[in-house]
Amino acid sequence: MTAQIPADPARRDPCPRDGAGGCPPGAAASVLAAVLALIAVAAAAVEPQGPVLGVIGFDLCEIDADGLVGPPGGKVALDYELCIPAAERFVAEVQAIDDSARFQPHSPGRIGCGPDQVLVLGNTQGPDFAFVLQRLADLPYVERIERAWHE
Repeated sequence: MTAQIPADPARRDPCPRDGAGGCPPGAAASVLAAVLALIAVAAAAVEPQGPVLGVIGFDLCEIDADGLVGPPGGKVALDYELCIPAAERFVAEVQAIDDSARFQPHSPGRIGCGPDQVLVLGNTQGPDFAFVLQRLADLPYVERIERAWHE
């Protein structure tokens, strides 16, 4: 008989899959709680401004540890979009948080940015995607972050 080695809790999947391939109920909230706890410990100066689940409009459980979604052998980064006020200081702040950010000042995007806003496109590629999304969602002027569908 072989001895069973206990699983390393630090390497545990934060979003275990159910038999149907989706996240179990409440898994997104659990992932969010873990992200918030990590941020609170690692960067005590960053305090959440509001509920992230009300800002991020897609399922974080779909995204793997590398920031990718899709089937094995076909994984891609998830693209997202958000609106920010049309002022250089907001562009600079978002650039400092998200190095994948691309700014489209003359497009409303599917999210529907207004005439005094700039569309921001970003993606989740990279292991720090959850931290980036958290910081973007915490910005007081970011109302929604939605998945971008480039059609």
